[in-house]
Amino acid sequence: MIEEEDFETYLSISKDKFQIIVFDIKNSKNLFSNETIYDNKKKFQILEHLVDFLDTNIFKIEKLISTFVRNITLVIDRDENLSVDICVKKKNYDELINHKNLENTLIEAKDIFKENYQDQRITHIVISNYLVNGKKYSTFINNLHSHDLCLEINFSSISNEFISSLEIILEKYQIKISQFLNGNYIKNFFNRTKLEPSEMIFKIKHGYNVNEVLLVPKNDENKGFFEKFFQLFS
Repeated sequence: MIEEEDFETYLSISKDKFQIIVFDIKNSKNLFSNETIYDNKKKFQILEHLVDFLDTNIFKIEKLISTFVRNITLVIDRDENLSVDICVKKKNYDELINHKNLENTLIEAKDIFKENYQDQRITHIVISNYLVNGKKYSTFINNLHSHDLCLEINFSSISNEFISSLEIILEKYQIKISQFLNGNYIKNFFNRTKLEPSEMIFKIKHGYNVNEVLLVPKNDENKGFFEKFFQLFS
């Protein structure tokens, strides 16, 4: 039996294709991969096709790994994805720009997004640029002197309605969706690389993009909402 912490399961849903992958974390290779093409574009038809696809593959996977699939990462590359750019400028009353200033600015930007897009769930928060003293930086530099901090941030999200539909389907297999990712963002980030889709998904999930804020559940007793993000700069 393969232990659950030794693999991750990815389900990709694009405009015309389903793909399911079981990724061996220790050996960086696929234990299982299967895909199918579908023609119908209407959402309810896509969901019907998805049920058939999962019926065919979940049993095969569980037989292969000799245990149940309990968690799955959804990678969505469809019109249900939303991409929004937000620019936030926040006054700094201290002498230096530090992680606390960055956190406060990110929280304000996230609140602005959630207020204006209440029917969406955030999948990615990526800082495109840091603007300090009129200069643009591609990565965060701690302890710069400035009276304000400006961030250009891209938010990726997916509709709550589509999420609910997928959660209902996967509940049939007693599978919980652990994370939603934007497939187009992943492809663009790794443009022109020879990585397998599973490798790209794994890297993005685990903080490969130093400018992405990794969302940590608020009920985690040991980590703050942005702690994983700040670990990338330690």
